[in-house]
Amino acid sequence: MPFEYVNVLEDDTGLERMLKISHGRRKIPVIVEGDSVTIGFDGS
Repeated sequence: MPFEYVNVLEDDTGLERMLKISHGRRKIPVIVEGDSVTIGFDGS
């Protein structure tokens, strides 16, 4: 399965994308599968 790894500590654009997808939540990982978004290891 193809994926994109983004280090949000080093990539400002990646951080902006993560915050937009997660509605401002600073919790990783943010996993996007189609229309489904999973935030954090607990899947919230």
